[in-house]
Amino acid sequence: MFLSPLDGRYASRVAEVAPIFSEFGLTKYRTQVEVEWLIFLSDKNIAPSLSAQQITELRALIENFSDTEFNAIKDIEKTTNHDVKAVEVFLQSKTEARFHPFIHFGCTSEDINSTSYALTLRDGMETVLDIFENEILADLKAKALDWKAVPMLSRTHGQTATPVTVGKEMAVFYKRMKDLINHTNLFFSAKFAGATGNFAAHKESFPTEDWINLSEEFVTERLNLTWNPLTTQIEPHDNQAKTMNLLSQLSTVMIDLCRDMWGYISLGYFGQKVVAGEVGSSTMPHKVNPIDFENAEGNLKLARGLARTLADELPISRWQRDLTDSTVQRNFGIVFGHFLLAVRSLKKGLGKVELKPAVLLEDLQNAPEVLTEAVQMVMRAHGHADAYNQLKAFSRGRALNLEEVREFIGTIDIPAEAKERLINLTPETYTGESEKLVDLFVE
Repeated sequence: MFLSPLDGRYASRVAEVAPIFSEFGLTKYRTQVEVEWLIFLSDKNIAPSLSAQQITELRALIENFSDTEFNAIKDIEKTTNHDVKAVEVFLQSKTEARFHPFIHFGCTSEDINSTSYALTLRDGMETVLDIFENEILADLKAKALDWKAVPMLSRTHGQTATPVTVGKEMAVFYKRMKDLINHTNLFFSAKFAGATGNFAAHKESFPTEDWINLSEEFVTERLNLTWNPLTTQIEPHDNQAKTMNLLSQLSTVMIDLCRDMWGYISLGYFGQKVVAGEVGSSTMPHKVNPIDFENAEGNLKLARGLARTLADELPISRWQRDLTDSTVQRNFGIVFGHFLLAVRSLKKGLGKVELKPAVLLEDLQNAPEVLTEAVQMVMRAHGHADAYNQLKAFSRGRALNLEEVREFIGTIDIPAEAKERLINLTPETYTGESEKLVDLFVE
């Protein structure tokens, strides 16, 4: 039985992040850090020397980490009632007694957790952003380029407004998301400095060693993380909050896209491919609902809400540490799971939509009032200071047709060339530089 739908109904759709953020994944990362720390101390002649074969065997524990190792550690935890200590005891069972004093040497649990959670976030972000870029950004880019010249009536405040192109609107979302990723520098930071971040026990045990430099080398070179030299017992989690904020912002932009696509489908601008065998309603046989966009929106709200909570809570800790961060961090996987599930649903929804050119054209042709903007701007360009008021009196609150607009153009005092250009203008050709904008900014 599963408490969360991420582990039940949706498990197959979030399979990539389960090994990273599950209890199994966290335990594996903790074991990796403990193993690498012992090897590092051996390499620095602080711990007894490990042979090449012993190092290979220790690293094989990580490479081949399975339910057998995980369950063994969990069995030990039943006695220790401490998850990190259970990893230490497990590794003692895999090594000679002379190495035992140097397993977890100088470490507080937070040294292991700090590095382990940094590894999960690093690997988790690499995984979900790779999927996001391949499934969402690539799709939006293709649609922006394919539809860059397809005109569409826009709506501001729900009312008809200056036409755009479908591709340009796809490009807006593409660039928003791409910029968020490109302009956010994520650092997966960790500490490795003992009980209160000052190497006190390390210095007393081996006073001639440069523990500050050793800590930096271990975190940056062995674990490929960002080293934080100034911490309390815990790494302050500011960079973890930054990661959560990025996922929150991406979720917000995707919610905006989901709602727009839902609206365009409602207007008839997009149809949805019918999948044989699918049912839209238990009672209304005709229904083809935009369920993928709705599913994505719901999961994005869950991901965003929890990500914001984590971003707010993680940087706060009483004095040198309290335990509130521990239970909060265990929910990283919930954020990533709902985010990835939303990506998959949004991708599915985008893959089903089909343009309805006839509907787009009909809507444009029924909105000649949008041309009044162009008319009054051309009038201004030729010296008519009261152009706006003239067009307002002519058009506001009226149902116009194209012929009436053209008749008005015929009455205004502007050069013949400008007048002819306006008379030939239609809502479907009044799209400005939409196509050029796509060419310039969709890479």
